[in-house]
Amino acid sequence: MRLRHALIIAALVTTVSCSSRKKEDDGTNPIAAENELPALSIKEDTQNLLLTWIDDKGDMHVEMSVATVPAEGRSLVRVVVSDREDGTKGLFYVVDLTKKREDQTYAARTMTRRAWEAEVEKRRASYLATVAPPKPPPPSGAPSPGQTQTGEDKPPPPTSDVTVIIYGASWCKPCHDAENYLRKKGIRVVKKDIEEDPSANAEMRAKLEKSGQRGGSIPVIDVRGQILVGWSPGAVDRAIAKASAGTTL
Repeated sequence: MRLRHALIIAALVTTVSCSSRKKEDDGTNPIAAENELPALSIKEDTQNLLLTWIDDKGDMHVEMSVATVPAEGRSLVRVVVSDREDGTKGLFYVVDLTKKREDQTYAARTMTRRAWEAEVEKRRASYLATVAPPKPPPPSGAPSPGQTQTGEDKPPPPTSDVTVIIYGASWCKPCHDAENYLRKKGIRVVKKDIEEDPSANAEMRAKLEKSGQRGGSIPVIDVRGQILVGWSPGAVDRAIAKASAGTTL
């Protein structure tokens, strides 16, 4: 009888032990910390912030302080602390600046990069649906000059001695648009990610301060000392013309 009891107890211990190991090791119940960033809260006067808000057109704008985020974008704001890596990879910090807590702070929550980009695309698609005409059917026949057989534009090699620096981020569509535009014109481009490289962020801030501007949006574009905030083909063309003529700021 005692032997029988001992065998039953041993079997129960083995079952519990195996069950515990399975819960820890099989990956079906990941620890919450793997899907959540460390806790973060910000105040009105918190320093070293990059605050990104999305307008109704799906365009993103960057502010350096809580106070400068406009009312239209305060309900969903991405937060990057410039000296902190958390929130710059697959998981983002976002805050609702319309909800201040009793201690006068704003609590950040975790949002996936995919969810953030989906929100941007949703607003952009909604806006374009109201203003954009229907897309024409794709042309038939051979590709036009400058296009590959797959229909993708192939940028020509640089043909100008002007080099343009673009300060932006990997998720910033206008930053990529500016780069593609310049490369197609044969302009050398140097890209600097202000989120991945703290020195690039500091360099951008210094140039903005020197030119008497603030970072209302990205990209920030440096054309031989001419600092442009935001993406405007016309402004870039004028700056390149000045630079090519030997006129710089």
